[in-house]
Formats: sequence, structure tokens, C-alpha cells
Amino acid sequence: MIIDSHQHFWRKSQEDMNRGSGSRSYSYLPDQLEPILHEHSINKTIAVQASPSLEENEFLLQIAKTRKEVIGVVGWVELDDPKALQTLDMYKEDPLFIGIRPMIQDLPSEWLLKSTVLHNLNKLADEGFPIDLQANPRHLPIIIEILEKMPHLHCVIDHIAKPPIDNGQMEPWASHMRKIAEYPNIMCKISGLVPEKVGAIWTTKSILPYVEIVLDIFGPKRIMFGSDWPVCLKSASYSEVVQLFVDTVSGQLSKNEREDVYYNNAKHFYRLEDTLQRK
Repeated sequence: MIIDSHQHFWRKSQEDMNRGSGSRSYSYLPDQLEPILHEHSINKTIAVQASPSLEENEFLLQIAKTRKEVIGVVGWVELDDPKALQTLDMYKEDPLFIGIRPMIQDLPSEWLLKSTVLHNLNKLADEGFPIDLQANPRHLPIIIEILEKMPHLHCVIDHIAKPPIDNGQMEPWASHMRKIAEYPNIMCKISGLVPEKVGAIWTTKSILPYVEIVLDIFGPKRIMFGSDWPVCLKSASYSEVVQLFVDTVSGQLSKNEREDVYYNNAKHFYRLEDTLQRK
């Protein structure tokens, strides 16, 4: 069994002026993804929000209700809203709503330190509710600051926090990630490694050192495979992303460790046991 822990769906947007594969100028929906999953023997996926709206939650939940391959939805609520947890409680009644992702990539780094956000994060930490963090390197010092106050936060770092692979710079990303990995509740998605630029050139050799650090500090019990489809299509095919994961991660692991990174870790982090039985 393999779970793709990170992919998106969206309908074509007339507002997106970008062109090319992976952009919102095209629709990316389950009928397009299903044959790709079948080709690579991937059984289930987790649909992650790509827009900060409650409408996005409804869109993805409707897909998850009708597609057996979509095992859950990582949605969105406005954490800077005093009523955020009330809104979230409504969504949590649906077992397919398995986590949230604040879109911090598009927000000032200090947004995470706003009093309402911290209050809501602390409540979610007390519940152990899964949170995806769409972090860039600039967010990592603030995430460390939050973890010092909330070591029980139940989070996964998306896309290994998008280090500057294009210029080969390791620090301070590596030191910050090493500090974050000291907190056992934090996991990391090895996803989003290829450039988000149409036609950009990348090599396994340039990506490997970053993945090696993540594998070393988090270990095979705390990492997950994710494709970041269709965003990955800007510079790589789904097949190339799958092979990149083999070349940088799973090819180095034992059979049991491969089962963890491809399946068990996502199942445990997002508490998918009951949902998997239903689907």
C-alpha cells in the first residue's frame, strides 16, 4: 500500500495569467490523476488545500466523498480568527477532514506569532490535531520559537521547508531543521523538491544533499512521500517525482522502512485507520 501524502486538485482559473503545466490556467481533477496513480501502484492520496477558503474545503471534501482513492482532506481555516476552532469543529465532524494547512508561505513570517494564531495552535496542540506547515526557510526560526512554547504541537513540515536548492545553500536551513527535528511530534514531507518554475532544470545530484539531511535528522519513521501533483508538473512529470523519491530516499531503506515512508507514517500522523477501513 502506498499513500501519496500531498497532492492538489483545482479547476481552471481565468484569473491565473501563468501558463504551462501545473498552473491554474488548467484544471487538475481526479479523472486526470487516477490513471497516473494506477500506473505507479499508488493506492491512496491525501488532497491538500491550495486556496485559503472554506469553499476549498467543500470542493475537496466532495471529491473525497466520491473518489475511493482520496483518503482524506487537509483543509483550511483562518487561524487568526477567534472563531476558528468553532469552524474547525464543524469540519471535524466529517471523518474525511483530517488536518488543516495555514498558507503561511503567502503570509508575513510574524503572522504565526499573532496572539489569536498562537492561542488556536495551542488548542490544536492539546488535541493533537494534524497541522501541515507550508514553511519556507524564513519561517523556521519562528516555528522553533513556537515549539519551545508548544513542544506537543502535532505538525508536518511540507516540502522539506523549500530550501534554496537552486544555489546549493545549506545554512541556516539545515541547522534550523535539525533543531525542529528534536521535537518528536514533528514530521516532514519529502515533497515539492522540484522547481516551481516551468521548464526549470534540476538534477537528482543537486537535490540529494538536502534529502540526506532530512532523512538523517528525522529518520524513516517521521518522513512521508508526497508528489505535490500538479504543482510538480511545472518542471517534472509524476513519474520523475516518483523516481526522484526512489533515488534519494526509498532506495536506501529496508522493506519495513519503505512501508513506513510510503504508508504507515501518513496513516499514523493523520489518524487514517478508520477511514482506510471505510474506503
